Formats: sequence, C-alpha cells, structure tokens
Amino acid sequence: MQAIVFDGKAIQATDGHPTPRPGEGEALLRPTLMGICATDLELSKGYMRFTGVLGHEFVGVVEEVASAEENHWVGRRVVSTINCVCGRCDMCRSGLREHCRDRTVLGIQGRDGCFAERVAVPVRNLLEVPDALDDDHAVFTEPLAAAYQILRQLTIEGRPYITVLGDGRLGLLCAQVMSQLNATVRLVGRHPEKLVLCEKWNVKHRLLEDVGRRADQDIVVDCTGSHDGLAVAMQMVRPRGKIVMKTTLAPPANGDPKPPPDLAPLVVNEIELIGSRCGPFTEALTAMGAARVDVVSLISRRMNLSDGVEAMRTAARKDVIKVLLTP
Repeated sequence: MQAIVFDGKAIQATDGHPTPRPGEGEALLRPTLMGICATDLELSKGYMRFTGVLGHEFVGVVEEVASAEENHWVGRRVVSTINCVCGRCDMCRSGLREHCRDRTVLGIQGRDGCFAERVAVPVRNLLEVPDALDDDHAVFTEPLAAAYQILRQLTIEGRPYITVLGDGRLGLLCAQVMSQLNATVRLVGRHPEKLVLCEKWNVKHRLLEDVGRRADQDIVVDCTGSHDGLAVAMQMVRPRGKIVMKTTLAPPANGDPKPPPDLAPLVVNEIELIGSRCGPFTEALTAMGAARVDVVSLISRRMNLSDGVEAMRTAARKDVIKVLLTP
C-alpha cells in the first residue's frame, strides 16, 4: 500500500508498505483525509527517534474489525485518539490513560501512523463523526482537542491577559479557543499573512517585533515550535504567572551553538510552567459542529498521499499553514 515512511534518515513515499491487519481489539481504517502537523515535521528531524509510517491527524472509514462483537463499527466515519494504551497500569487505572506506562502513540511512538492507505487502531480509540460535520472539519479534531486541553488545565480568575505565542497551525487554533474565555487574548507571531486571519475572528494580534516584553501577561501559551519560544514566554509573563507549553521539538542538531534557555526566571519570578499535550476529542467535535472555531480557513494546500515527500516540504514552508493529504 501507499504510505509516507520515515526510516530514521529520510522521508520516503512508497507504494510497497505492508497493509496492516487489525489485532485483538483493533479496527482497520481507510483514511479519507489526513493533516500534516508540526510534530510530523519534528519527527523527521529525530524527535522521539521514531521510525515508521508518519501521521496522526485524520478522518476515515472503518473497514474491518478483529472481533465480531465490534462489527457495528464497520462502515462508520470516525476519528481516532492517538494514545494506544494497556488499560492495566497504574496510570490507566487512575484515569490518566494518555500517560499509560506502556502506551504506543499513533505515528509518533512505537506504532505506524495514518499517512497510508490503511491504518490499524484500537476500537476504544474511535469516535464517530457526526453526519453534519464534513471531512474538512473532522480532520482537525486532534489538534483542536489539544487546544481545548489548555482550558482543562487552567483556572481562570478575573479577566486575565493572555498571549498565545506562535501563528502556526496550533497557535491559530489555540487563539480561537482561548478567546472563548473571559479574558483579554492576543496572538503574537512573525507572519503578517497568517495573523490577518485573526481579523475575521475578532482576535487581537501583533507582530512579535512590535510587542514589548514587559513581564505583564498573566498567561502565555507557547505554540511557537521554536527553541526560543520558552525564553520569549518568560520575558512576557508576569511574576507568579503561568506559561503553558504546547511546543515539542527535536533536539538541536549536532554542532548547534544555540544555548538552552536560562530557566532562572522560572524560579526568581515563581512562574508556573504547565506542559499540555493531548485533549478532549468530544469537545473539539462539538465546537466545530457549533461553528465556535474556524478550521477551514487554515487549509493552505491539498496534496496527494503519493506526493508525500513534497507535501512534507510544503508543510514546512513559512507561508503555509495546513497541508491536507488525500489518498
């Protein structure tokens, strides 16, 4: 089958990858639309030391299940959460399944992803997509859920000042989600052509070069996908403020002279640093169904799965927001 594969050195588009078979408790899906995200690009630089089929954002149709008891899933249009868990460890039993001790993660850790003609995932990861929601929306479920995770992790008091750093795919989603709070929200980035989207959403926005770093923000959300993001966030957040980290990055390349950020401000200014990862798919699907978030405006290009290498290059361009893949 066709697939986009990273072998540890380079990305390859192949038509000879083995078709997976659903194991116990799994379903075989046919992806109908897939999205390239920053994590996929970082994986191709060595993040998580991943090898295999890339991709974790998709919508698809269930074609086969391993157990006859799950036959009702066949033919349904679905999305899938990305953490494939054991259900038995202390994390799973305590309700922290996303942090399962023995998890694999779709297209990220120990499990082939969705950039292929077929993908196998656990049935318990599936959520049916409402008929009223088309594929162009449903393919954004995973990144939008990651944005909604921030709301689960923050306690909002008064009317805080919130800065979302980074005008890429995730930053633009997070800015829309944070704007649903009782807060003064702005998106700060480097690309005017991306920031202009904020005007249609009534979200305040500024170029980074035009923003003072006066340590006056109550909350800063780092979506930069940059090794400099945390340093900038520490310059913007007030003492005893909060920084939410959504950025995951490959380690700097060998010989990179850039030093790691100075973490002393976290201690001196008693800043709370919050890591934020996967989020609630149900809330994301509901938000898109209610038109509370605009995802379609983020689509820059549509490309074929067979053009996978070029699609990944395109997704890495500064003037591109979201590249979608079709089989």
